[in-house]
Amino acid sequence: MLVPRLLGAVTIAFSAAIIARPHLMARPSGHAGPDGQVPHDIRLLMYAIGVRDMALGALMLCAPGPAAMRAATAARVASDLGDAVVFGTRLPRAEQRLKIGAAAAGWAAVCAYSLRHIPAAAPARCRRR
Repeated sequence: MLVPRLLGAVTIAFSAAIIARPHLMARPSGHAGPDGQVPHDIRLLMYAIGVRDMALGALMLCAPGPAAMRAATAARVASDLGDAVVFGTRLPRAEQRLKIGAAAAGWAAVCAYSLRHIPAAAPARCRRR
C-alpha cells in the first residue's frame, strides 16, 4: 500500500501549496486577474478545493487497512474525475479546459492505477464450534 500512501502525501503537499498560494491553481485555470491577483471569491474556491484534497490525501496516507485505503483512493479518483469534467468542459477558454481537465484526469488515472497496489481483503474464515 506504499504507492497510494505516497500519492496521499503528495496530495497533502500540493493541497497545502494551493491553500498557501491560490494563484498556483487560479492562474492556469484563467481565474486570476490581468495583474495576476486572485479575486477573493476565487481564493475561497481554491481554499475549498485545497481543503477537500488535503482531507482525501490524509485519508490515503493514514488508512488503517486495505478496505479503508480502497475507499479513500476511490474518493480521490471520483473527486478528480469530477474536476476533470467540470473544469474540462466549463472553463472559458479551450486552452484552460485542456490544461486543467488533463491535469485532473491524469491525477485520477494515477490514483486509479494505484488501486492495484492495495492488497485484496483476506477472505473471512469460518468459525468452528
